[in-house]
Amino acid sequence: MYKEICGKYAPTKDNLIYILHEIQDTHPQHYISEEAVQVISDYLKIPSNHIYGVLTFYSMYSTKPRGKNIIRLCESPPCYIKGSDNILRKLKNALNIKVGETTQDGLFTLELAACLGVCGNAPVMMINDDVYGDLTEEKVDEIITKIRGGK
Repeated sequence: MYKEICGKYAPTKDNLIYILHEIQDTHPQHYISEEAVQVISDYLKIPSNHIYGVLTFYSMYSTKPRGKNIIRLCESPPCYIKGSDNILRKLKNALNIKVGETTQDGLFTLELAACLGVCGNAPVMMINDDVYGDLTEEKVDEIITKIRGGK
């Protein structure tokens, strides 16, 4: 799988970000494995420590397995002022995990984001590619229940 993805791009260092995105997006656990790093390193002829430098610099990448649904809660000042700390507390309790952890069923991973760019709807979170704004604790319950398959 990793070689196929790499093969879609010219073997130049400029394509590293694109390759990392596609590998992470296609992996069922949304992360970049050690095996993937080695394949990319061989393909682009760059040291694996350079790839790890990129992976650790950008918060959008993960080197550990994550859940099917990645929750990113905005912690920017507008979201904080509008109550993102209460939303974070609610998410931690509802999912029974801390920031950076994945639920035991592998369904959710909780992360923080510096800004999601929708300050007018603060507080805001993203779950995968879907944005949820004007959050309340009740809305969080409804969203989590719906994703879990409840009514």
